[in-house]
Amino acid sequence: MRHTITRSAALALVLGTAAGCGAESGAVATDSVTVTNCGADVTFDQPLDRLFVNDGGMIAIALATGAHDKMVAVSSLARDKDVLRLEYGPQVDTLNEVATEQPTLENIVGAKPEVLYAGYNYGMSESRGITPEILASHGIDVYQLSEACRQVDGQAQRGTMDPWVALDTDLRNIGTITGNPERGAAVADDISGRLEKLRAAPQPATKPTVFVFDSVSDTIFSSGSFGGPQGIIDAAGARNATEDVQDTWTAVSWERITTADPDLIVFVDYPGQSVDQKIDALRTNPASRNLKAVRENRFVNLPYAMWVSSPLNIDAAETLRSVLEAHDLAPASGVTPTLDVRQLGLAGNDWLN
Repeated sequence: MRHTITRSAALALVLGTAAGCGAESGAVATDSVTVTNCGADVTFDQPLDRLFVNDGGMIAIALATGAHDKMVAVSSLARDKDVLRLEYGPQVDTLNEVATEQPTLENIVGAKPEVLYAGYNYGMSESRGITPEILASHGIDVYQLSEACRQVDGQAQRGTMDPWVALDTDLRNIGTITGNPERGAAVADDISGRLEKLRAAPQPATKPTVFVFDSVSDTIFSSGSFGGPQGIIDAAGARNATEDVQDTWTAVSWERITTADPDLIVFVDYPGQSVDQKIDALRTNPASRNLKAVRENRFVNLPYAMWVSSPLNIDAAETLRSVLEAHDLAPASGVTPTLDVRQLGLAGNDWLN
């Protein structure tokens, strides 16, 4: 990981201070920082005072890096309030949520942000008329979620980085552009240390297979090799059943879960489809009802913000490792989850009893 971003921010601060000393009384010194985002160098004016953040994972990144006072508006917060409050405390309740789901262009423009922090399929899309180019016409800059960078311009496929690299990048970059480079780096370093402990833990002789079950219709919405779950499952010492899919969140066929016959099925908890409905679908569909994970109730249900790219990914990895050990699918590691998800009281977690 390069550290030139933080040094650039420090240099910019020094230069800005020097310029301010020679300015006329009442004049405002102009400063900026440049970070690499989705393969391009992007410059943001400093100080940044008005940030619009969409989605629970990105809200977690912004809160973790100390940007609470810069967050003029957020969207898609409601579904993750409980887990974010558990991690970041009552400051979550003071955030200004202007849309409970994905924001409209009017929501964003009306909040008058200087920067939107969002991603493709995480608040931005061509079909909804929210793109960096459209926002630029309204005087709004964009920092894109690294998990959702376009792999090829104009194509629907997303993902360019290892999930842990994507998270590390965003923590450091969001810290830098919101004036908290040291805070962002400290959070990134803490996650890196915890990740190393998981990777150094005794590994199972044969990696258990984990299937990510986000939601269900005639297909199953899951996550491939560029999504947060890939990093989480790897770190826990298991294998993602859809690791060959070079995308982030995407639909796969029912045949995929049949072929995988996973040792464990993990659910993404958010409104729209309850975990009971998902389990019922698994128990009634001929493609899945006889799978060992279904027969033996090997299920894990964690909040949405723990699965999408966020600092809570490391908590999900530690929790998943403890579940694998509880089911004798991995040897004892001595790793204890830092976040106690039992306090959330989510259904579908029989392993907690």
